[in-house]
Amino acid sequence: MSRLDAGALPPGPRLPGALQLLATWKRPAGSMERLRARYGKRFTVKLPFQPPFVILSEPDEIRELFMASPEAIHPGEGARVLEPTVGSNSVILLDEKAHMEQRKLLLPAFHGERMQRLTGLMAELADREVESWPRQEPIKLHPRLQRLTLEIILRAVIGVEQGRQLEELRDALTGILAFAENPLSILPALTRYLGPVLPSLRRFTELSERADRLIFELVDERRAAAASGGHGDDVLAMLLAARHEDQSPMSDQEIRDELMTALVAGHETTASQLAWAFERLAREPRVTARLVDELDSGEGDEYLMATIHEIMRLRPVLPNAEPRLTKQPVEIGGFRYPAGVALLASVFLVHRDPDIYPEPHAFRPERFLDKAPGTYTWIPFGGGRRRCLGASFALQEMKVVIRAVLSRCELSPGAGRPEHTGRRSITFSPSGGATVVLRARAPVSRADQALVTV
Repeated sequence: MSRLDAGALPPGPRLPGALQLLATWKRPAGSMERLRARYGKRFTVKLPFQPPFVILSEPDEIRELFMASPEAIHPGEGARVLEPTVGSNSVILLDEKAHMEQRKLLLPAFHGERMQRLTGLMAELADREVESWPRQEPIKLHPRLQRLTLEIILRAVIGVEQGRQLEELRDALTGILAFAENPLSILPALTRYLGPVLPSLRRFTELSERADRLIFELVDERRAAAASGGHGDDVLAMLLAARHEDQSPMSDQEIRDELMTALVAGHETTASQLAWAFERLAREPRVTARLVDELDSGEGDEYLMATIHEIMRLRPVLPNAEPRLTKQPVEIGGFRYPAGVALLASVFLVHRDPDIYPEPHAFRPERFLDKAPGTYTWIPFGGGRRRCLGASFALQEMKVVIRAVLSRCELSPGAGRPEHTGRRSITFSPSGGATVVLRARAPVSRADQALVTV
């Protein structure tokens, strides 16, 4: 059969879908690399209650996928697994004209002067959080980073200050995101069917309803304040002022869905990426020493950015870019796919490809010192029309938090072996929670900085 025959899919494992799901959940990194070794850079995976997933990891094919017609492929439909959490109006789940219109409304929130103004808030919250961490004993950083990134995103997106609303919303969102550790979180059809009878699903529904109540309460308060001349400088204020092309305001449900999208996408992903950062830096004294020298000198952040790029290459928290569901036959890389197939650009496999990155398992920030990340070979934020809106926000937050930790602490591993990749819904995170030991380091004075720069 020709690779161009309509209906033919690339080869892949023949195990029942439930077993394929179990393999990708329990050993997500190892299973992907084994599948590539056996089937090549294009293979098919079949999971229960889902369309066939074709995993792509050839940069030229990924370029074609990212540039494909928005009528031919629907990333929004491909990401329906997120609908129970973010809602049907989320920019992540919209396609074609509806997606572009919503994207234009959201784009100003995470760029330009607004982004710069958030840096001070990030630094203030990071400094306070890091000061509270124990020293001289093994601690898991991932839950602490989750707490920090959640507060940053709550303050930046909704403008909630310390108090009842912040605490209640934090508790509800923490519970919702904890459900991500359950394999049912990536099977929305089964979730809807079993929801009334499984305690974990009932709990998820209760927390979602509580979060919705709090968000709608905040929207009502801020609408009333805006009508009285009050103004805010957060994402919620921007959404309240936004207008569709017909000049109509966003509905409360639209605002709720976009706020949940920002809260969920901007919290767990960054916390997991920072957890990987400190897990790696604790085991890479050469890299950490050079990074600390740069931070102490106060002269630029070239090596810091290269380190962040390398962390996101080696340990991407999203193993795949947003799935693209084919709505009509489409040809990618000379292979013609029928309608009804989900095409995934594999971030994990591209970043681990020895043809692109020599010694791909080595941690070497120097890869990115003289060479900027490639558009189709470094894709932790996806690409094309669907590139993550919060990319600049996430990169700035990582810079601020890494600086806050390394300016105060020395890092060492909290366990003997490097941590494996664990799975939380659609994200990868350190299996041991990024366990490290922090030791206080003397602050660098201005005089010391002057000596370093001479």
